[in-house]
Amino acid sequence: MKHNIARERNLIKHRKTMEINIKSIHFDATEQLEAFIEKKVSKLEKSLEEIKQADVQLKVVKPATALNKEVSITIPVPGQKFYVQKVCDTFEEGIDQCVDSLKVQLTKYKEKRSNR
Repeated sequence: MKHNIARERNLIKHRKTMEINIKSIHFDATEQLEAFIEKKVSKLEKSLEEIKQADVQLKVVKPATALNKEVSITIPVPGQKFYVQKVCDTFEEGIDQCVDSLKVQLTKYKEKRSNR
């Protein structure tokens, strides 16, 4: 019983308040895709604590060819806006690439800010 209570307290303590807005254009995103996006994008909060919001835009580029999934993520923080856009075969691949790119941007921003 004590183990469960401690675990619940630990989970509550680590919950973040980041708002993730997902907008899909030319298609309806599945719950599975939205859950994947929320899981990946929420990890960006570890890179920079001031992140309160992330706007994710998914778009199917016409005509239907390979590399027709466009993903963009915008993260506003006080005094700065981070933006990344990728075109890939799948939305999951695009999200992974965008998140990786944003981690680099956020790390550079954090280092630059701490050197002042």
